[in-house]
Parts: sequence; structure tokens; C-alpha cells
Amino acid sequence: MEQNRLPNNFIEEYIEQDIRQKGLTHIQTRFPPEPNGYLHIGHAKALFIDFSVAEKFGGSCNLRFDDTNPTKEDEEYVDAIMEDIRWLGFRWDNVFFGSDYFDTCYELAVKLIQKGAAYVCDLSKDEMRAYRGTLTEPGKNSPWRERPVQENLDLFERMRQGEFPDGSRTLRAKIDMTSPNINMRDPAMYRILHMPHHHTGDTWCIYPMYDFAHPIQDAIEGVTHSLCSLEYEAHRPLYDWVTEQCAFSPRPRQIEFSRLNLTNTMMSKRYLRRLVEEGLVSGWDDPRMPTLCGLRRRGYTPGSIRDFLTRVGVAKADSIVETAMLEHCVREDLNARAPRMMAVLDPIKLVIENWPEGVYEDILLSNLPDDEAAGSRTLPFGREIYIEREDFSANPPGKYFRLKPEGEVRLKGAYIIKCARWETDAAGSVTTVYCTYDPATKSGACERKVKGTLHWLPVHAAKPAEVRLYEDLLLPAAQETAELDFTERLNPASVQKRAAFVEPALSLASPGDRFQFMRVGYFCADLDHTAAAPVFNRIVGLKDSYKMP
Repeated sequence: MEQNRLPNNFIEEYIEQDIRQKGLTHIQTRFPPEPNGYLHIGHAKALFIDFSVAEKFGGSCNLRFDDTNPTKEDEEYVDAIMEDIRWLGFRWDNVFFGSDYFDTCYELAVKLIQKGAAYVCDLSKDEMRAYRGTLTEPGKNSPWRERPVQENLDLFERMRQGEFPDGSRTLRAKIDMTSPNINMRDPAMYRILHMPHHHTGDTWCIYPMYDFAHPIQDAIEGVTHSLCSLEYEAHRPLYDWVTEQCAFSPRPRQIEFSRLNLTNTMMSKRYLRRLVEEGLVSGWDDPRMPTLCGLRRRGYTPGSIRDFLTRVGVAKADSIVETAMLEHCVREDLNARAPRMMAVLDPIKLVIENWPEGVYEDILLSNLPDDEAAGSRTLPFGREIYIEREDFSANPPGKYFRLKPEGEVRLKGAYIIKCARWETDAAGSVTTVYCTYDPATKSGACERKVKGTLHWLPVHAAKPAEVRLYEDLLLPAAQETAELDFTERLNPASVQKRAAFVEPALSLASPGDRFQFMRVGYFCADLDHTAAAPVFNRIVGLKDSYKMP
């Protein structure tokens, strides 16, 4: 391993300490998602830490699916998780499943029974909860805590053979029902569950609990540092108890870090599942979802997410990060490489009265400012064009530098025009603006300056498209709404679909291609996008109010 590393956070400091004191020569981590849903941005922090720590220390990171609960696990989620990790740019050393270790877990459970460290309990779930006590009151022993070893072994084997119904018995660790740590009060290690498993089929009808299986899996794989989020801090004594009672040596070290929380963002897989199952979003990859596949569909880049996670850093205390920080990172990433194109989202027609009908001039436009390697394209300029409705005002406010009566603006890459008159419909809405152009003001060949420059599209060549404008899925949690179910905080304006016009070249984009629509924002061709029916998602707007600390 490298000898010139400098720790960037407390996790790396602990690892450096272990290297010095324990003589570790290889650092092994793992990322252990449960395949019962799609990864979200919070999971991305965990996988980023697991993989990047291993990478920094020249070690390795395994991908291990925590599939000890078959009730909601599915191969669909296994495939999606692997795709997300690859998309973020990480590579695992091995792929394992928690179910790979079911035989070993069972054998170790039997050994714990034999040494008097585990027993079969007949208490129901509600009775176990009542016996457990509270944070301020100790629990009390189960009536079956002192069952003879042979009886426990017999019952546990019969549990495995499927003799008993779901929930009728559990295998519990025998620790201390008076422990101040409620997780140490004889926790369940196995439960009965007659349900097929996505990976093992009908082989098992009893399944190990996470707190029992996870440390065993880590130890078997040689994990040196089990990195997990802060809610597992109280579970660490149980983690250590399992590895000690099972006589593993060396034993992994568990280190906890704070979870990632974003403003106005639901970060619970259980709640995200509800959004999908209740049809409140179009699916796990809905661009409003904080899932990685949702962010990918919206147009976020792997680099921007990795940059964001780097800036968030590693801390011991939970905090809330502004969503604007994530938006800042993708904006910064795309600003350097997203081709500049023109699109008009709310068009009004502009007629240049002194331009001859049927005559067009190709206007040369660069794809990326100050980057000749990005190439260029041409757009036909003629008598009739579209501009944004908000770029004309018949009664402009002060310091309005767009098109107005008798005012002048430049059309991007083309000429300076002057407003002569306009027409409105019966409701008073502007339908057409009439202008004149100055032939001596071609861009690049004219020194005369005006304060406003507008983007535009030729009426005859512009392609109809749908643009989808996204906002936060959840409204801010005001004090009076804090007790509401999160579905009652859904933002009714979280997506707006508009009929727009785009450059002809944009209809040939492939799903996933990203662009900056000049003066509008950053957009991505959606999965629904076709040449015949272009669809673009707004990733973020151009305005960036976030100030990096």
C-alpha cells in the first residue's frame, strides 16, 4: 500500500491507525445494498465511501447483496443496482449474495445454541416487544430463555424443516435483557418465513436477521472495515458480539458515518416505494425521484454526483444538505462540455419586414464557446422566426434590455433588429411582432453594440418538441405541515410539460444526450425521445444562487 497517504476524514484516520497498530497489509471494504428497491442519492454516499476508501488505500471493495429478507427482494433490483454502480464509475472486486452464506449462518447458529449463547423462543412479536422493556426500563427474560440445549437444537432443526408456522418461533441470542443498549436485549437471530427466495428458491423457510448475518458475512469475506451509516452505531456492540461469539479472527471493525439528507427530498426507500406503487410518480426512474436512475434520466452526470459527494464529505453527525449544492455541481460539470443549442419554450412569431420572403442565410454557430474542437453548425435565418414570449414587452419595466417598442436587440449570431409594431389577439396577448433588421450589423463583422441578445429559431425549420420542466417533488415542510403524511406535501407543479420548438439538429439527439439551451437551462433528451417526437427534460436552470462554503 502507498506510504504517502494523508487522511481526509475520520474514517481514513481510523484506517491509518489500524494499519500502524495491527499491521494490516490489505484494506477490504464492501457495499451491501438490499435488493428491494432502486438506489437513491443517499445510497450513493455509502457506496462512494465504500469504494473510494478501498481505492485510496490500494485495497478492494466487494458488492454484496443483503438478501436475507425475501419478502420484497427481486432480481430486477439486483440488475438495477449493478447498473447504477457501473454508471457512477465504480468497479467491484467480487459479487456476493448474503444468501451465499445461509449454510454457514445456520451452522454458526447451531454452535451458539450448543455453547448456550442462543435459544429458541416462543414469544410472539408483540410479546417480545413487551418483554424487551424501554429505553428507561430494563427488559425481562423470556419464559423459554433457559430451555435445555438439546431441546433448542431439536426445535431449531424442526424450524428449518418447516414444521412451524410463520412468526411462531424465533432463535434469539442470549445476551442481557437488562442492557442499557436495547439492541443487546436477546435480539432475534432467525425467524420463520415460508416464502421463496429470489436466489435460493424454496431451500429455506427460516432466514437469518440482518444483525446476525451481516457481521458473519463481513468476517467470512475478510472485510477489514465495515463502513455504515450512523443509525447502526447502536448496533455495533451486537456486531462485535456476533463476531466474537463465532470466534472469527481477525474481526472486522465497524465505523459509522452520517447519512445524506437533502432539503425537500424523500430519502426513505419505503416511502419511495409508496410513490411508485401508488402511481404518484411514473416509476423508479421518474426524473423527480432522488433515485440514481431518476437522476440519470433527468440528465445528471456521474461526474457531477461524484463531485457532489466529495464536497459533502464524511462527518459523524447528521445534517441536511441543500439540493442547490447538487444542482451547482451538475451545472458546473455541464457548463464545461454541454453543446450550446437554441430552443424556444414559449414562442411568439417575429416577422422581419425588410427581409425578402423565401430567402435564407446560413448562420454559423459554435457548439461550445472557446472550443473549436467541439465543432459548429449552421441555422437558416429568414423573414419569420420564433423568439421567447418573455423576450418582448409592449410595456417594459425599467432596465428591460430585451425587445420593446422602438428598441433594438441582437439575434444570436445574426443581426440587430428594431421593433416596429406588434399584433395582439382578442385577449390582448401578443401574437406577432414586426421588426426591421440592419444589414450592416452581421455578428462578427459589426462593432455596434446593443445591450440585449436573444436566441431564436427559424419558423420553417424549427422542430416541435415537448419539454418537461421539473421542480422539487416535495413542498417545503412548514411547521403546520410537519405532521402530514409525506404524500400530502407533493408539489402539484413538480412537472410541467410544454410544447416548444428546437433546432433541427436536436431532433437527432440520442436519449441521454445533454445540452445547454441558450438562455434557458440545461436539458437532456429523455428516454421517450425520438426524431419524430423529441422530448427533453430540464436538468437545471442556468441561474446558480448556491455559494460554495
